[in-house]
Amino acid sequence: MLDNYKILTVTHKRVNLHSISDFVVKTSDPSALKMRLQDLKEQFGLDELLYLSTCNRVMYFFHTDRQLDLVFAVEFFKQVNPQIEDDILATLDDSVQILEGMDALEHYFTVSASMDSMVIGERQILGQLRDAYDQCKDWNLIGDNLRMAMDQAVAVAKSIYSNTRIGDKPVSIASLAIQKMMRHHLPKDARILIIGAGQTNALVAKFLDKHHFTQVSVFNRTVSKAEEIAAIFPQGRAYDLDALQQYQEGFDALIVCTAATEPVITPALYPQLLNGETGSKVLIDLSIPHNISPKVIANFDNHYIEIEGLRALAKENLAFREQEVKKAKVMLAEFIEELPKVFQQRRLEIAMRQVPVEIKAVKDRALNEVFHKEVAQLDTNTRALVERMLEYMEKKCIGIPMKAAKEVIF
Repeated sequence: MLDNYKILTVTHKRVNLHSISDFVVKTSDPSALKMRLQDLKEQFGLDELLYLSTCNRVMYFFHTDRQLDLVFAVEFFKQVNPQIEDDILATLDDSVQILEGMDALEHYFTVSASMDSMVIGERQILGQLRDAYDQCKDWNLIGDNLRMAMDQAVAVAKSIYSNTRIGDKPVSIASLAIQKMMRHHLPKDARILIIGAGQTNALVAKFLDKHHFTQVSVFNRTVSKAEEIAAIFPQGRAYDLDALQQYQEGFDALIVCTAATEPVITPALYPQLLNGETGSKVLIDLSIPHNISPKVIANFDNHYIEIEGLRALAKENLAFREQEVKKAKVMLAEFIEELPKVFQQRRLEIAMRQVPVEIKAVKDRALNEVFHKEVAQLDTNTRALVERMLEYMEKKCIGIPMKAAKEVIF
């Protein structure tokens, strides 16, 4: 019964992140993606198909009686990406996991509970999985089999999140930096300068927005990237990096992360940025090498947060989460052990859906066809009694086959 659950997946554990793009459906247009997935489902004779693509994994979750092997995987990914190179296909057994039956379901649940994530315990993966499921369901790619799997995946993920601390203690540099900044109790209208608009500062901005900061000025060599980040905030502003030399509006916190190999915040520039203010400032340097000059840290009043300390804390927190994964694995094993019964019961419920309809049809036929003449000769009270008796029997009979089937199975 569970053997028809199958997965083809490529993750950060087997290939570098750039190589994952070789295995995704290459279109950003939802309509085109829908058509491509429907074609894949039909071409490979799949009953149901769920497609998940994130920055560090791509997963194709099937329900099919077709055997999945290396030959199937090669043909499948040729259709997914007609431009895929032959040398990639030749090493497919190293990059692609082929999972069937309970192994496929266990992997699916492990992913949903963020136990297989690049950053263990980050709950975004469950949201991404739900979004992928909803999209494929809307496109009629999913039926009752993958629906049952999704229901169980959500259940096990919620149980693990609730009964372990797998998601405790932030492990991303950006989240830890803002967490430390929050200890200094800056007001929500604090003036925050962000220098650099790369991936790290883009994530920093999301955490600032989460904490409802409003006045953020972003400086970057590519102004369009600065504009993307500034647009998050009600009073966000974007500037070219050179404009930092003329900035004289003061600030409460400064967050810098650029690719510069020399300090961007120099002893000459810093007093100008202060614009005569003398209070202590929060300085966050997430750059390697540092973008804030050591002389600035030494000579001005500040609360300094630097990347080395954050990385050490992130490592400690990740070790803590990995300890919690051990507890989560025990919970998952118990859940997997009970899974066949859960799926059998659900299939039984589906199979028994028609029973009440059939029993009611028998009752109606008895009254209106088989014994129609006899019933017609009954007086009103007797006829009403017969109908009540049949309705009672109908209700009681509906539960008998379900109970008997459960006793046989369980």
